[in-house]
Amino acid sequence: MRGREEDIHPELTHEIVGAAMRVHSALGPGLLESAYEACLAHELSARGHDVLRQVAVPITYEGVRIDAGYRLDMLVERTVIVEVKSVARFERIHESQLLTYLRLSGHPVGLLMNFNVSRLRDGIVRRVLTRPRDQT
Repeated sequence: MRGREEDIHPELTHEIVGAAMRVHSALGPGLLESAYEACLAHELSARGHDVLRQVAVPITYEGVRIDAGYRLDMLVERTVIVEVKSVARFERIHESQLLTYLRLSGHPVGLLMNFNVSRLRDGIVRRVLTRPRDQT
């Protein structure tokens, strides 16, 4: 265990949520994920954060590193994964995807954000990796 979930990068995730709320307030729901991703990356960069987009996540299978085309939408400060959605509602697969990305990448915290909602607070899920990455 790495500790209580709320103890892991609370300031950074709070800052990311604040930036996302600003983007959502300006644009509203109904746009493509790529538009929200680009605007959120711009907002975070303008606030002085290191933001990487479309970061490759390889899979290690039987000791071999395989690029299977998986990509993180955003990685903020090389620490927090942000997965951007614009869907009617979250499905279980969306949260599973975030948890898998946390496990595969070894990053400790992830935010799943659905911009296709009236109130962005209703479209945010925060997850923390609670066990270390498997070193296979």
